Amino acid sequence: MTDQENQATTGMPTTYDPKSAEKKWYKYWIDGQYFKAGQKPEAEPYTIVIPPPNVTGMLHIGHALDFTLQDILIRTKRMQGYDALWLPGSDHAGIATQTKVEQKLREQNISRHDLGREKFLEKVWEWKDQYAETIHEQWAKMGFSLDYSRERFTLDEGLSKAVREVFVKFYEKGLIYRGKKIINWDPAARTALSDIEVEYKEVNGHLYHLQYPLKDGSGHITVATTRPETMLGDTAVAVHPKDERYKDMIGKMLVLPIVGREIPIIADEYVEREFGSGAVKITPAHDPNDFEVGLRHDLPQIIVMDETGTMNDQAAKYEGMDRADCRKQIVQDLKDLGVLIKIEDHVHQVGHSERTGAVVEPYLSTQWFVKMQPLAERAIEAQKAGKGVRFVPDRFEKTYLNWIENVRDWCISRQLWWGHRIPAWYCESCGEIHVAHEDVTQCSKCGSTELTQDNDVLDTWFSSALWPFSTLGWPEQTADLERYYPTNVLVTGYDIIYFWVARMIFTALEFTGEIPFKDVLMHGLVRDSEGRKMSKSLGNGVDPLDVIEQYGADAMRYMISTSSTPGQDLRFRWERVEQARNFANKIWNASRFALMNLEGFTYDDIDISGELSTADRWILHRLNETSRDITRLIDAYEFGETGRLLYNFIWDDLCDWYIEFAKLSLYGDNVSAKKTTQSVLSYVLDRTLRMIHPFMPFISEEIWQHLPHEGETITLAAWPEYDPAFEDAEAAAEMSLLMDAIRAVRNIRAEVNVPMSKKIELMLKAGDEQVLQIVNRNEVYVQRFCNTSSFTAGLDLTTPDKAMTAVITGAELYLPLAGLIDIDQEIARLEKELQHLNSEVQRVEKKLANEGFVAKAPAKVIEEEKAKMADYSDKRSKVIARIEELRG
Repeated sequence: MTDQENQATTGMPTTYDPKSAEKKWYKYWIDGQYFKAGQKPEAEPYTIVIPPPNVTGMLHIGHALDFTLQDILIRTKRMQGYDALWLPGSDHAGIATQTKVEQKLREQNISRHDLGREKFLEKVWEWKDQYAETIHEQWAKMGFSLDYSRERFTLDEGLSKAVREVFVKFYEKGLIYRGKKIINWDPAARTALSDIEVEYKEVNGHLYHLQYPLKDGSGHITVATTRPETMLGDTAVAVHPKDERYKDMIGKMLVLPIVGREIPIIADEYVEREFGSGAVKITPAHDPNDFEVGLRHDLPQIIVMDETGTMNDQAAKYEGMDRADCRKQIVQDLKDLGVLIKIEDHVHQVGHSERTGAVVEPYLSTQWFVKMQPLAERAIEAQKAGKGVRFVPDRFEKTYLNWIENVRDWCISRQLWWGHRIPAWYCESCGEIHVAHEDVTQCSKCGSTELTQDNDVLDTWFSSALWPFSTLGWPEQTADLERYYPTNVLVTGYDIIYFWVARMIFTALEFTGEIPFKDVLMHGLVRDSEGRKMSKSLGNGVDPLDVIEQYGADAMRYMISTSSTPGQDLRFRWERVEQARNFANKIWNASRFALMNLEGFTYDDIDISGELSTADRWILHRLNETSRDITRLIDAYEFGETGRLLYNFIWDDLCDWYIEFAKLSLYGDNVSAKKTTQSVLSYVLDRTLRMIHPFMPFISEEIWQHLPHEGETITLAAWPEYDPAFEDAEAAAEMSLLMDAIRAVRNIRAEVNVPMSKKIELMLKAGDEQVLQIVNRNEVYVQRFCNTSSFTAGLDLTTPDKAMTAVITGAELYLPLAGLIDIDQEIARLEKELQHLNSEVQRVEKKLANEGFVAKAPAKVIEEEKAKMADYSDKRSKVIARIEELRG
């Protein structure tokens, strides 16, 4: 039959074309508004808000994993009858986006200062619009079932209102304050950074040992530093108060080399006596720990470099030098003075800006902060009282609590133009600070109209922390907020548990009184096939659109989702994508076969209430088991195990066994049997496509639309539910026996190179009457799939002296040797099988002899092991007997 004839019969071409199907069906879903929530007001809501991607570029393979897992959940729940909302959106991504736009402008020799704030922001909005559209296109290509009618952006009007509300409320409660502290400073972008924007890299540096002389000439103290340029800002040397070496020096003055400034020796328990010399230099303006020591001892805070990393007027003769050049020069000068006594190689972690790559400077600066302890205490109390979120895997709860129990105040101001501008105004006349919901035009203290708004913007994570409830309309009490909040699950990577997950929890508890999501599903990173992190420098990144172009969206989705285990990194392997594509093709070919045998068959014709064959009953039983297990596993977020069960059911049970068995009645003359098989085949394929749909939405829709079906789209088709009526242990046992027999015969054929096309003589000796009845009822399957010239089954068969044999549970199979095998080869094969059975018997014996196992294992497990023991022993006895027969 030609491809045209095939397509005319089935409506489906010989091969599946992902590109045409994906474009067609996504448009169909969007036009039909099938992803829009709120169309089932009587149904229970189920909500996921998407972790908003940054509008800085293309989505990467990590996004593909994160969003595919969410889509699987939302599609499943939608089919289960929930009012399912998957709310899309994107993040303005402050420094990341501004850096990208500034880089683009630099290519034209333009700086943001050349444009001014307003014109520059126009350029950033143009960038945002361009990349938001790109993200939309990628979402569509990956088949994500998002409710675009509710899409949000972290700088849109509603979210801006929420941000101001939170800032003002925090400020009024004293939880937001402005102060001078050590923060992470990016000298290239000239802004404070959040902890997450700092990447620590291992650097081969040096440890410089310096001698600071005592003013009275009685000696010196040795200190060590990795950053000798900061010594210009030293205001003390600290020792431990109980360090006997220095007890007589505490309170004395040192002379700071080069600078000549007198600095005290102080005692502080921060110092580790056992580390190095037991004395440390204290630079309060350039080290966070030194800053705290300085506060305790009221030390001066001397900043020796400016916001660009250039040494300033406090740096003596080094003023105007870059910090790196200053280090080289100061090291030489210290050598010349004789106070640099040793330089050691030293490997240490150095913070770098995630966006610019510049070495981050711990820097004393006036910034806005959130006071974290009161917020953290409420979140900790909720979690420990069992009213917090459920982490999957649960080990991440400890990670979360460990961070939030030791949290520091959060620096929320950024020296940028792109973002939520801080709603604070300063009176030029009296210095009063005004924080308000609306722009302030007059000072409430002195009446002056000379007010200036703070130039800084808020950390991106400040608005992101409100995402689960601000996207639903808060601070307004909207219908969506009432219906869809709290959300059901947050799906995200474990790498941002501190910086985003924790912040969403404490802000939600503070402003809504509820946790923002019931579950937090943590997935790992997508690494390359060698387990390395994907990066531009290694050139090992994977663009999800490249994968889709080559293999189709369904193959990518299935591979990446079913390769994942909660909390674990996964390796991206192209061969696994190819396997997923082959799996999709297997489903396609099986469906084409079904449709070729369902011509003229309609949905109303489906009737599985009549007399069913063993194979029919078995496949309905297996479908029922699979749908039950798949539902349980998806609810447990076990996508890898879900994928394995789906694959085994579709590839093995449905395609390799049931469809082959079904051909007997489909090609036979019994009209009633044929119609029954058509009904079962149609029913099972329909339900199978529904189960695979959340993973492979495009191919499942394409096939389902050709099958006899009811409804507009598989997206809204009911999820296959477990039905006790389909439980059929008897059919399962019968099919197990038949499949074992067929496999055994095929294995023997393969061993002795007897092709399936050659008919064979087959004898089956049943272990009991029940087995014999099963074989007799299903004799047609044995004859067809073993391709027998003659088949004899009985309880007391006279077995041939010379025959190939196989032992299966409940029966022995014999293939007379005439013209088939070499007897010596058959003895060798049986001896090999005997070795295997001996090994299995010994393994189970050892297990059952283990007192610890017997004491702890459930009774059911112990009984299963005993049953295995009996089965292996029975098979071993029969193999031994057969070897003796052949040798005799």
